[in-house]
Amino acid sequence: MSVPIHPDGPPRPSPSRPVEAIALGTRIDPRIPALVPGFDAPFFQAGLAGYSDAPMRLVARRHDCPFCVTEALLDRILVSGGKGRTREDPNLLAEVCGTGDPAENRAAGLEDHPIAGQIMGTVPEEMAAGAAILADFGYDVIDVNLACPVKKIRRRNRGGHFLAHPDEAMAVLHAVRGAVPAHVPTSVKMRRAWDDTPEMARRFERIFDAAYDAGYAWATVHCRTVEQRYQGPGQWSFLTDLVRRHPDRLIFGSGDIWTAADIFAMLDITGVKAVSVARGCIGNPWIFRQARDLMAGRPALAPTLDEQRQVLLDHFMLAVELHGERHASRLMRKFGIKFSTHHPDPDRVKDEFVRCRTIEEWRSVIDRHYQPASAPRAESAA
Repeated sequence: MSVPIHPDGPPRPSPSRPVEAIALGTRIDPRIPALVPGFDAPFFQAGLAGYSDAPMRLVARRHDCPFCVTEALLDRILVSGGKGRTREDPNLLAEVCGTGDPAENRAAGLEDHPIAGQIMGTVPEEMAAGAAILADFGYDVIDVNLACPVKKIRRRNRGGHFLAHPDEAMAVLHAVRGAVPAHVPTSVKMRRAWDDTPEMARRFERIFDAAYDAGYAWATVHCRTVEQRYQGPGQWSFLTDLVRRHPDRLIFGSGDIWTAADIFAMLDITGVKAVSVARGCIGNPWIFRQARDLMAGRPALAPTLDEQRQVLLDHFMLAVELHGERHASRLMRKFGIKFSTHHPDPDRVKDEFVRCRTIEEWRSVIDRHYQPASAPRAESAA
């Protein structure tokens, strides 16, 4: 899925104090690591269709991301043993990547935990069966997608479709929770409603309440409607009001997170317990390390050219391991566009990445433009 990768909309409210002070005093709600050991900071990498595969997740892990969500996995493909299963089953991934040992597999082993497997579908029984498969794979959390705004997904009565049909949504939530072992937490991804009508707001509330009543650990709520897709401003005020009305629930926030500073601004302004970083982490794994640096009282430094070079090489080679050179070269072009925004000459570098077709061409762009002595480190990325 192609999504806009730049902010859209008017400025949001300012936090109550400097972001550095907010970050320094930020601690994760202890209920979160109690539910998911290792989830030790109040931010995480979202599931992004077409982006957040194992290579992107692993690069994020290496930059201190505490928790990741897979891109949405279709229940019917999982149940039938199709490519969605191949992409996520650790045993099959081990064979694809050539390691032979799932416990040592770079793309699906212990390095990629804690992690949520996100399930998408239409029929409660099939959603339940797909969720059970993901639980068997060893996912730490099973996440139900009731948010995807893509038209072809909605037309098939999946994702964001459910926000307009609360009875269907609640049937799915109960079926999935019943199919997943009690010790595995379940969560749900939502948008703030189908549209901005009062009736759809009431339907959101019914589904939101039903999730917690059914035993879901948290809801991640994107502050745009389904009809908005990724256009126009997200309403952080909606999240603020939702948290105010439900102070005892774990509520995570999503929408318009582009920098480490945005993470702490959302925590402060809305009161959510954790922040989902989506488009803002495409080509920007440094956002997680920068957030941890701010929490430790250190400046959030932009990546040096040498750091950018290493991440570009690591991401590409992981993609080749998992997808093969031809597919990886095509896949990485969209990442190159976003990685290039950190470079002193972003337009030129972006154009060259877009034209890459092979490993050699990818390395050639890196060798031409990512020499460590070319530019100093920026003082701050926050």
